[in-house]
Amino acid sequence: MVTGHLRDKNGIYQIILNYKDAKGKYRTKSVSTGLPVRGNKKRAEDMLQAERKKFEQEPANDNKNVLFSDYLLSWLDMMKNSIEITTYGSYFYIVKNHIVPYFKEKKLLLRDIKPKHIQDFYQYELNDKGVSANTVIHYHANIRKALQYAFVTGMIPSNPADRVQRPKKQPFEGSIYNEEELEKLFQVVKGTPIELAVLLGAFYGLRRSEIVGLKWDSVDFIQKTFSIRHTVTEVSIDGKFLTVARDRTKTKSSCRTLPLVAPFEKVLKELKQKQETNRELCGSSYCKKYLEYIYVNEIGERIKPAYLTDHFPRVLEKNHMRRIRFHDLRHSCASLLYAHGVSLKEIQEWLGHSNISTTANIYTHLSFDSKVSSANAILNVFPGGSLTHPLQKKAVNSTNCVNSAKRKKTKKVSKPA
Repeated sequence: MVTGHLRDKNGIYQIILNYKDAKGKYRTKSVSTGLPVRGNKKRAEDMLQAERKKFEQEPANDNKNVLFSDYLLSWLDMMKNSIEITTYGSYFYIVKNHIVPYFKEKKLLLRDIKPKHIQDFYQYELNDKGVSANTVIHYHANIRKALQYAFVTGMIPSNPADRVQRPKKQPFEGSIYNEEELEKLFQVVKGTPIELAVLLGAFYGLRRSEIVGLKWDSVDFIQKTFSIRHTVTEVSIDGKFLTVARDRTKTKSSCRTLPLVAPFEKVLKELKQKQETNRELCGSSYCKKYLEYIYVNEIGERIKPAYLTDHFPRVLEKNHMRRIRFHDLRHSCASLLYAHGVSLKEIQEWLGHSNISTTANIYTHLSFDSKVSSANAILNVFPGGSLTHPLQKKAVNSTNCVNSAKRKKTKKVSKPA
């Protein structure tokens, strides 16, 4: 079996062929097309297909009996050079740890893969392994993409994944903290290494990658704003963790500017002074590689993204607080905004969602207040509903409690801590 792709080498298209030799080891062969990258993509692709077919005709490289599991590994290796490392890390984890082990045991050939085989795998994962429907949908995306490449390159006559019934996507169900819980959380993390992360996650709704990626030059103390335009993520490939820093965000809409409220401005100024003090105390031992980053430890090393998600549940457990994920602080922020009457469009811009439907699908079910108001409006048209209907009395009492709570909490809605 032979797979291949194009690579830009010094402005010239180069053909990269991936195949397995007679001993079962993966090999790579490169062939220069001699074509400049600019304006020659179609010609280079035609040369790639011709070279692949020519190579496959050699007896030692007959791909008729290739196992589906082996093909997936070869496809994964080919994808490494054509997608971002963070995306590749996701592919690698799913294919290597979940899809390949199942099909390797079945010993199915690529040419023999049928929709039923794929459907059986999904049912096994759902029923025997207990994974969620959303996880199986991720598996399907990888299987379909791999088989589509085999179809396009002529290795199989059609893509069997196109005739598979995917499980229905499960709606998001977030676990959020209310204002009282957040207030307690702010108290217990004060002075700890994750204080800054909790403030940014719960008050501003920042993602983990955005928090770790904050730089000092993104903060404008004069205009009282700070911008989200740099991210730091972590990816695990074959047991090794890689940190990826990029001068861009998850989506174009994620690049946004937020107001620098007074309490958070105070936290940042204290943090900056502390870092300058630590730098003087540590001298030459202080790490100068991450001077532009806000989130560093005592010796100047940038905080790792995994540290936040690993340490956060320990803090909750130690202080006997209800367990939520670190990312649920972002959901908590959005639900509070929605409960206090902030429009979906404003929440979308605050969180950096690329599409308002994402905001609506995730967060509109988190507030019960609007449903109580709707119930009151409907009851007014029912005969006798204005005085005697028990549901109305309950709704009115609920509304009074909600309004009372809102009046008490409005005073501190702008305080991150």
